[in-house]
Amino acid sequence: MAILKIARMGHPVLLQRCQPIDDPGAPAIRRLVADMMETMEDAPGVGLAAPQVFQPLRLFVFRVPGERAANDPHDTPIGNSVLINPELELIGDERVLGWEGCLSIPGMRAAIPRASRVRYRGVDCDGNSITREVSGFHARVVQHEYDHLDGILYTARLTDYTLFGFNEELTRAEMIRQGQPT
Repeated sequence: MAILKIARMGHPVLLQRCQPIDDPGAPAIRRLVADMMETMEDAPGVGLAAPQVFQPLRLFVFRVPGERAANDPHDTPIGNSVLINPELELIGDERVLGWEGCLSIPGMRAAIPRASRVRYRGVDCDGNSITREVSGFHARVVQHEYDHLDGILYTARLTDYTLFGFNEELTRAEMIRQGQPT
């Protein structure tokens, strides 16, 4: 396995629609998935899409750590997972603002509106079908990574630019709002 280089905002691979994978079990795909898992863990991140490692393919890896999941039964923690050729369905009209960062836009984050519940489908490297209905952080991660497969960075979904900035500055601003010394 290997740690892969991560494409940063501005690289054209992040702006294109990715191609479906014909053989999810192919050795090259299995190797890519293993390398992406290792890269995601090393970064550290909770998701990584193939275009972020310069591969315009419809796959992403992700995880939902227990401490990030909410007390909602559909916001389920999940270990390292892969979703190949995913399909995503937004459930309902409710949108919730939540903070997101991206390994391709290091050091920054923004509050992005996302569907609170989604259903996703795809396969793993063994061709096993995966279908889940999730909410909360789990839903947010899947939507963020799925967007990468269509060439969409989270910055394209910004609705309030006052909720976008460098991590340090946003933390400092929050401390000031709370009356804490900076």
